[in-house]
Amino acid sequence: MGSLPRTLELFYDVLSPYSWLAFEVLCRYKNIWNVSLQLRPTLIAGIMKDSGNRPPALLPRKALYVKNDVRLLGQHLQVPIHLPKDFFFVVFEKGSLTAMRFLTVVKLEHPELLEKVSRELWMRIWSRDEDITEPQSILAAAEKAGMSTGQAQELLERVSTPQVKNQLKETTEAACKYGERKGGS
Repeated sequence: MGSLPRTLELFYDVLSPYSWLAFEVLCRYKNIWNVSLQLRPTLIAGIMKDSGNRPPALLPRKALYVKNDVRLLGQHLQVPIHLPKDFFFVVFEKGSLTAMRFLTVVKLEHPELLEKVSRELWMRIWSRDEDITEPQSILAAAEKAGMSTGQAQELLERVSTPQVKNQLKETTEAACKYGERKGGS
């Protein structure tokens, strides 16, 4: 008789290439490692603001490192990751707010689809250099993940509700509080 799986929470934002790499590794090995993976859609911008951290892409040496590191990790982990052609516009102007709110609704209403919809949004931005901010883009990702058009449209209509906004904010705050726990872990 095997031991019960340990719970592992992944706080992630589809705007982060490192989140995608971690997501794929954890999804790939969760059964082998005997972990129950809990996906937690979060806003990386909120974490950056709370921590006082600056995005690596804004620091020239770190930006160069990230570009090479993401490429090499993608090859090593067999994840088809490529930086968007207009990286700064995609990451800093467009962002991921609506996509992350959509994933929050998916987690609330159809958690069984969260992994697939998350992956499709990552594929759009980091593999195919496609949009993740416009409603039709989010709907396309949801449908490709196996959600019906009606289901996806219904969830998309809820992204601006107080319930969804508050849930995403609470999850982001929970991620920020992890470092404040006793013992720093």
